[in-house]
Amino acid sequence: MQKIITGIQQVGIGVTNANEAWAWYSKYFGMDVVIFNDAAPAPLMTCYTGGEVHNRYAILAVNMQSGGGFEIWEYKSRKAQPANFIINLGDTGTQIIKIKCRSVESAYNWYKKEKLKLLSEIHLDPQGKPTFYMEDPYGNKFQLVDDDYWFMQTGHLCGGISGVTIAVSSMEKAMNFYTGVLGIKNMVYDVKGNFIEWHGMAGGDKNYRRILLKQDAERKGAFSRLVGPCTIELIQAIDYLPKKLFENRLWGDQGYIHLCFDVVGMKLLQADCNRMGYPFTVDSANSFDMGDAAGHFAYNEDPDGTLIEYVEAHKVPILKKLGWYFNLKKRDATKPLPNWMVKALRFNRKKTLN
Repeated sequence: MQKIITGIQQVGIGVTNANEAWAWYSKYFGMDVVIFNDAAPAPLMTCYTGGEVHNRYAILAVNMQSGGGFEIWEYKSRKAQPANFIINLGDTGTQIIKIKCRSVESAYNWYKKEKLKLLSEIHLDPQGKPTFYMEDPYGNKFQLVDDDYWFMQTGHLCGGISGVTIAVSSMEKAMNFYTGVLGIKNMVYDVKGNFIEWHGMAGGDKNYRRILLKQDAERKGAFSRLVGPCTIELIQAIDYLPKKLFENRLWGDQGYIHLCFDVVGMKLLQADCNRMGYPFTVDSANSFDMGDAAGHFAYNEDPDGTLIEYVEAHKVPILKKLGWYFNLKKRDATKPLPNWMVKALRFNRKKTLN
């Protein structure tokens, strides 16, 4: 067995109405394949939920064209709280989800026609590639990016998550975590300045340092062909002292609650995390059950307390009505599943959750 960080499995998004949010994400980002929707208490997360066990409802949805998915998360025992301050771009935590698309210009024109909240016009990023920023109805920020990796075609302009932007207080400490623990080491750019494409976001008119890290092209793991390679963009405010995005709030409150990686070799990963000083703070120890899916999950934190989740999948539903599931514990976890088998997940595509 070896330790493998396959890629971004999903980003957790805290909302007050998960079904409503899923419908919006399904329409505009193509997140229409539902892996599970499950209501249950979250007893293992009490260290991040004020010492209390809270009930929650979660939907894991993916886009079959490739990329990570969304875990849309709604409290049932309390109301998810927003930040009680204006969030600036450099405030530490997961700030922006990068969504891959086939044509940045076409996506921009579609969203503009739909009267969605656009935070910028189309600009060139530090690589010289076209991009723009937008916001969902819940205040979450997204960056639409061109991407040349696609697993299959569904007809939607967008794929899933290709990366995230994380604000940090110390670039040196953050680099130690993301390159050391996660092994995402290929530096695409390291730039400083004032970036016009960010001026439509609070704090975006300040000066920043930006480092974009990209995963190796080699793909291993059962779902490596579906999630595809990912990027992590680290940004550090130069002009002001940042706050924490989730200061005085709980995991599951409104916003991006965690960044989740699909992994192989959880015990080896845990040993590496311990050795590098980033121990697991939550560990399901063996196998959790989400009703339709099961696996081993764990959490730790980056140097600023941003929550990172790791999931080693054991069971994934293909065609629930016929009782067809992937049992990943009975195969070589390092090998990608056959394309036809992964593409069968499309049978879980939904138009509504009713």
